[in-house]
Amino acid sequence: MEGSRSRTPLLPSDLPESTSSNNTGSARGLSGIQGLKKRGHGSRSWIKIDLHGNISILELDKATIMRHCSLPGRDLRLLDPLFIHPSTILGREKAIVVSLEQIRCIITADDVILMNSLDESVAQYKFELCKRLESNEDQSDDLPFEFRALELALELTCMSLDAQAQQLQMEIYPVLDELASSINTVNLERVRRLKGHLLALTQRVQKVRDEIEHLMDDDGDMAEMYLTEKKQRSEGYPSSDLGFQTNTSREETIVSKSAPVSPVGSFSGTHKLQRAFTSFVSSSRQGSLLSSSNGGENIDKLEMLLEAYFVVIDHTLSKLLSLKEYIDDTEDLINIKLGNVQNQLIQYQLLLTAATFLATAFAAVTAVFGMNFAATVFDHPSTFNWVLVISSVACGFLYFSFLMYFRYKRIFPL
Repeated sequence: MEGSRSRTPLLPSDLPESTSSNNTGSARGLSGIQGLKKRGHGSRSWIKIDLHGNISILELDKATIMRHCSLPGRDLRLLDPLFIHPSTILGREKAIVVSLEQIRCIITADDVILMNSLDESVAQYKFELCKRLESNEDQSDDLPFEFRALELALELTCMSLDAQAQQLQMEIYPVLDELASSINTVNLERVRRLKGHLLALTQRVQKVRDEIEHLMDDDGDMAEMYLTEKKQRSEGYPSSDLGFQTNTSREETIVSKSAPVSPVGSFSGTHKLQRAFTSFVSSSRQGSLLSSSNGGENIDKLEMLLEAYFVVIDHTLSKLLSLKEYIDDTEDLINIKLGNVQNQLIQYQLLLTAATFLATAFAAVTAVFGMNFAATVFDHPSTFNWVLVISSVACGFLYFSFLMYFRYKRIFPL
């Protein structure tokens, strides 16, 4: 049956299919496999964790994983470490595709498949999942296997993002305080670099939050992610429904062929078919009601699980947004200070411009008397002193008039 096939250790018989090209020629086959690996279609190292916390390292290609998990090829691209994809959680028929930051895995009803990597997040996820599965092996847990694996991925992702937010917060606040007290190029460059990190982290946290919110808003996606229940339903009624459907289909074909020949026989056949159909509808309604009731209960469990981590990631997002607001407030304060300094410079420039204008007017008097013309002023040297005094008093009076005019217009306080 399909359920028993999914519990086999990742179909070892499928592995020779990816390496069967080696029998055609050693050099040619080796070059072909290398070409496949360069294109990203060759076998890769994967980590498989079963229900009991047992770990096995397997070399699998994409085709084997697609057959085992019933996944399209576009879902496996989310697990490729060579590509940068936003955080995504996808519920499929037999698997849940999780791509949260560095944790990228495929969760089924029997095992977890994640790419073998030396990343710290992957190692922590593997160790913690095995530890929890081994500790809860003899204990009764309400959550099925796939939800426990999904919960650990959400927990580690939220913890990692919150730790990065706290570290960034500890770095930004002292730099902003120093920048507010001393505005220079070094502090501005440090704030610019930290602000770029803050924006990138905010986008990542926002994507995780939106993904969790999207799952919480869609009951169909949450019901699709309950793999254990679907597996139990498929294993509970494997042959009776199929045999009943084949019998009804046979009766339908017989009735359709005999209808033009015997009206009486067709009436009895249709009557039997109607009774069979009504019994089938009643049984299917009972099964659908039972599955919907169980699905609703499980959806509530999954919804509470997602809601808990939604609160955590929303708190992290609010922390980052408050940090961004603090940066914006600091920038506004700096702009105010720079505007104040610029206004003071304009005031000083205005005073200097007025003084320069009066000095130019005083120099014009000396220029006039420096001309070669005959005047009685040159016959009395003391008379020229009175010219200088009168010119100085006039320039001072004009300068004072300028100051009073500036004060009257409220250009700057005096």
